[in-house]
Amino acid sequence: MTTVKVSGGKVGGKPIVRAWESFGGWYWLAVEEVEPGYFFGFVIGICPEWGYFSEKEIMSLAPWTWEIKPCDIPFIDKEVRA
Repeated sequence: MTTVKVSGGKVGGKPIVRAWESFGGWYWLAVEEVEPGYFFGFVIGICPEWGYFSEKEIMSLAPWTWEIKPCDIPFIDKEVRA
């Protein structure tokens, strides 16, 4: 296992382009939009990991999930084992 740091608008040293969070404490941190609405990034959940996810999938969980405003992304500060 390695430690992945999230701070200053970056996750693992890669800039976060979009981010979402949930009432359950999950975070989806996109570092690349691979095609419209589909992203590669770091997911912090039960088992934090890098992977692919879609905006549609995340928003299907609304109102328990929401997009983090771009101006707030630099203030996400976490360190997790992945």
